[in-house]
Parts: sequence; C-alpha cells; structure tokens
Amino acid sequence: MIRRLFYLSLGAFAAVWVMRKLQTLHPDHVARRAADGASGLVARLRFFTGEALEAAAKREAELRAEYGLDAIGPAAPGSDRTHL
Repeated sequence: MIRRLFYLSLGAFAAVWVMRKLQTLHPDHVARRAADGASGLVARLRFFTGEALEAAAKREAELRAEYGLDAIGPAAPGSDRTHL
C-alpha cells in the first residue's frame, strides 16, 4: 500500500513538473519572456550609454582644462596652442 502511494505521488509530481515545463514552451510565454528580456537589455544599454557619456564629458572637460581650450582669445606666446 505504501509503495502504491509513493508511486502515485511520484507520478503526480512528475506530471506537474512536465506540465510546467511544457507551459514555458507555449508561444505566448516565450514571446513574453523575449519581450521582458529585450526591455531589460534596453534598460541596461541606456544605463551603460549614460555612464559612458558622463565619463566622456568628464574626460573632455579635463582635456580642455589641461590644454586651455576653454580660454577665449589668441593663444599666449610660448603655449602649446601656437601650432593651432
């Protein structure tokens, strides 16, 4: 009797597990997962782009300050900007 109950519960568990696995292959579910993955990818791409643009702007400001490109007017004699 115990053996039959064990195999009955094992079969029920296997049936539930297989049904859940088959539901993940349903076209609506696959499309929803793909859309969720794409929206997550877009969010990560926007975050990366924002950080990259921020780092580029910071580096550009550093370079402009280092080479005096923010100054208005002619270059001072003897500066590195005489060749421009």
